[in-house]
Amino acid sequence: MAILSSAFFNQDACQLGRSLLGKIIRRQYKNQWLAARIIETEAYYLNEKGSHASLGFTEKRKALFMSPGTIYMYYARGRDSLNISCTGEGNAVLIKSAHPYFDALSRKNTLETMQQLNPAAAGSKRHLDKLCNGQTLLCQSLNLKVPDWDQQTFNETSFYFDDVGYQPEKIIQTTRLGIPEGRDEHLHYRFIDYNFSRQCTSNPLTKRNVKPGKDYLILDT
Repeated sequence: MAILSSAFFNQDACQLGRSLLGKIIRRQYKNQWLAARIIETEAYYLNEKGSHASLGFTEKRKALFMSPGTIYMYYARGRDSLNISCTGEGNAVLIKSAHPYFDALSRKNTLETMQQLNPAAAGSKRHLDKLCNGQTLLCQSLNLKVPDWDQQTFNETSFYFDDVGYQPEKIIQTTRLGIPEGRDEHLHYRFIDYNFSRQCTSNPLTKRNVKPGKDYLILDT
């Protein structure tokens, strides 16, 4: 295992979006290390209309203009969302979705804790594949909160990203989600681990009227 240093995040946003696929999010919660493998990311740049930074500097968006590796958290429809700054002021990567991960540090019994943090309707247990398949579901499952982590840096005692040697065999590159019309919604700035396309937020491989080579690309790594 290798904890990602701030130098790792000093990459172009799209390159970082690809590089983060397969990395492990580690979060300590009540003496347990909860973990999830990153399977989907989105890149954002200052000079394109889909980004928060394109709206200008504010104290709330300050993290986007701080050094690479700074955590930027905000509320998406009232719920927490996780981003990390990268090379270039205003540029960042959104962690769009992940999948629960288990090993010697984050054992399988942590699944129950994640399910308690992020229950399904009526309090039932959310399925493994549905725990982190969305930016706000991910944060809820790992107990990541805007007031705790916005404008902060990673801390190896409580919250960090880990490289366990896994690399996707293929990457799907496609358009981002939730970008309003006229806000550069056509840009292919979303990246998905091909092996986890079924568990991502929205799988382009199964969408009707979506054409390979035009609406998405499959990249060999």
